[in-house]
Amino acid sequence: MKVLLAGGGTGGHVNPALAIAGIIRTHVPDAQFLFAGTPNGMEAKLVPQAGFPLAPIKVAGFQRHLSLENIGRNAKAAWYLAGSGPRARQIIREFSPDIAIGTGGYVAGPVIRMAAKLGIPTAIHEQNAYPGVTNRLLAGRVDHVMLTVKEALEYFGENISYTVTGLPVRAQLLQKTRDEARAELGFDNSFCILSFGGSLGAGCINDTMAEVLRWHTSQGLPINHIHGYGGMGRDTFPQKMEAYGIPMKSSRLRISEYINDMDTCMAAADLVVCRAGAGALAELEALGKPSLLIPSPIVAGNHQYHNAMVLGKAGAAIVIEQKDADAADITGRIEALFRDRDRLSAMAKAAAGLAVPDTDARIWGVIEGLRKKA
Repeated sequence: MKVLLAGGGTGGHVNPALAIAGIIRTHVPDAQFLFAGTPNGMEAKLVPQAGFPLAPIKVAGFQRHLSLENIGRNAKAAWYLAGSGPRARQIIREFSPDIAIGTGGYVAGPVIRMAAKLGIPTAIHEQNAYPGVTNRLLAGRVDHVMLTVKEALEYFGENISYTVTGLPVRAQLLQKTRDEARAELGFDNSFCILSFGGSLGAGCINDTMAEVLRWHTSQGLPINHIHGYGGMGRDTFPQKMEAYGIPMKSSRLRISEYINDMDTCMAAADLVVCRAGAGALAELEALGKPSLLIPSPIVAGNHQYHNAMVLGKAGAAIVIEQKDADAADITGRIEALFRDRDRLSAMAKAAAGLAVPDTDARIWGVIEGLRKKA
């Protein structure tokens, strides 16, 4: 079995492709894989690290806002577009895949479109509640569309063949109990907050969490708090903690630039404060974690807001748009949850209710369907 996977630009597109390859490999250990991706995207690092070959193809998106800089970028994108079709054909001819799967990002467009044109069974996986432009264009050309959430169907139309598969989550995420995780972190059984803004961090989350930390430490409340301030906060967050007299690490606090043991920290948390990327939300659902979500407003199609609202409408999360993010208001909301464990429990139950526990099996079912068409 030979599988061509295309997707990239960000980890949000690459990681699902790697997860799908892992699912296939559990069923077909000798399957052969080839990833098609850009030479400068996250895939150029993550795919070889995972032990898979990468076939480079140059693709770039067009900029809608007109400026001298963007005119130059659009000229380069047009040049890449002209060569992407022949390059996609070359990759497919040389590898001769049985099936092809796209997971979004500009690079998936020419590769999956060419595979469909050449009669290769094809599928795409959409991670977000508001689909990316590439997957919206491909949906009518492929044999099957895999959706993380059914809400995305609104933007595709119901005349497509689809399966709500959910989004694969890392197996190790589900291996630790709450008590085991807290013991590993050196925390007691008190209320635990986990907050982060991704590897780069998020200014609004850092600003808000500084006030949340000042609130509960100044009052000596029984709250454990893990915060990752990211690269963006490297030069400011530790200084703010020093000014507030808050230690970076104590029996209740663990404040650091990066969180390298997210599986442990997620397992330990009673409340998670973060952005609303598809991967993070799938993990919150899989673990049944209540959350306060501040979606990033600088993502394509404002898709994080749409992702967050799936949890918000289900009662699993409090959603606050960044333009409305007020530190005093958010501190008050967190304090209310700290004092209302019944509501927190209801949010946890709602989050768990959104999880798709058999994601891997559903994705494999789609793969099996494609194999029969090959």
